[in-house]
Amino acid sequence: MTPDPTEPAPPQDPQAEEPPQELPLDRNQALLEAAKQVGALLKRKGHLFALAGSVAAYAHGGEKNLQHDVDFAIRPEDAKAVAATLREAGLTVYTPPEDWLIKATCFGQPVDIIFELAHQPVGAEMLERAQEVSVDSVRMPVLAPTDLLWSLIAAFSEHHCDFGAALPIARALREKVDWERVRRACGDAPMPAAFFFLLERLNVI
Repeated sequence: MTPDPTEPAPPQDPQAEEPPQELPLDRNQALLEAAKQVGALLKRKGHLFALAGSVAAYAHGGEKNLQHDVDFAIRPEDAKAVAATLREAGLTVYTPPEDWLIKATCFGQPVDIIFELAHQPVGAEMLERAQEVSVDSVRMPVLAPTDLLWSLIAAFSEHHCDFGAALPIARALREKVDWERVRRACGDAPMPAAFFFLLERLNVI
């Protein structure tokens, strides 16, 4: 059963009670500052985690064109302890309707703490494969490129199929990814298969 990290009850407006903080003017830099802050907190407390999403792609050499939030992957059983660590640091932590993540705010930016990637629980093996990478001068575990691309592509479905967001990441990291492993892990699901067809036609793979 998914752990419940929601005690005490969250406020109605999760950003309203966050202490005022000075934000970088640039949104990309604001997201990086949030990633650095949360990553440093989790690392200091010894949590098993990895940076994920577009900030992870940037850390591996992708474009500094970040999406709307910062993503971290953790094991389901660690959700309550991670939530406590973030609350102790003064961050607001709350639970959205989805049951596969918790959310926080840092420097006014949304941070997703995810314990299910591509509809599968995050496991210790994936997190242990994470690579220690400098994220804008702060070193932290970052999902390995192959796991990162799998997490993006395997999540495609009829209801979520944002090829436009994943394509630049695939281009940037293509030489670092074990594409055959990603293809095997995605199986014969139609949306991932369509994305692989696009990558082949564009000579990305």
